[in-house]
Amino acid sequence: MDLGMDKLTNLLLEMGELSQQSVAAAMDAYKAGRSAQEVNRWSNKLKQLDDQVSELAIELIARFQPVASDLRYIKASLEISYGFYRYGRYAHDIVEVLETFGDLTKCEHTLVEPTAEKTKEMIKLSVEAFAKQDVELAKKITAMDDYVDNAYRDYIKKLMKSRHVDLRCALSETLILRYLERIADHAVYIGNSVIFIVKGEEPAYAEKN
Repeated sequence: MDLGMDKLTNLLLEMGELSQQSVAAAMDAYKAGRSAQEVNRWSNKLKQLDDQVSELAIELIARFQPVASDLRYIKASLEISYGFYRYGRYAHDIVEVLETFGDLTKCEHTLVEPTAEKTKEMIKLSVEAFAKQDVELAKKITAMDDYVDNAYRDYIKKLMKSRHVDLRCALSETLILRYLERIADHAVYIGNSVIFIVKGEEPAYAEKN
């Protein structure tokens, strides 16, 4: 049982590092006006790791019938794994935006870039909170989520009031802000899962996309 739990933890830590790397690379590509094909490979790798976590979790439950804290950890691991996978998937989607619209360096980045930095900070905290089983770090993630939500909503409101917009820039920025908003939501889910592991408080999982 202990070896299996250690393997589960190591898989999740690998996913956390890779997912963090994926989002950072996607946003670096956005700022530099280039593609980032490695993000697509990493996204596929994260899917494979997510499948491995699911298979291992099922095996541990079937073989050892864990209870209490062990069962909580395994249950939360499935949610955390999915969240890390979704980080990578949204990074992939951001790269697809770059491939569709081309060089976006001439578009206004005054909202996207700080939103991306806040989102990357949330990702970092989610990985660290899991690695350290730190409830206080997990709670910080939720407190940061409003910034990202508001950035996306404010941009939509701004577009609705604008009479003249660069359609290419507007569409690409809307998509990227939406993907960042979804990444931030998954960071909150992961933080909630850490709290569940440590304290046994049932996490709230809203829409999962």
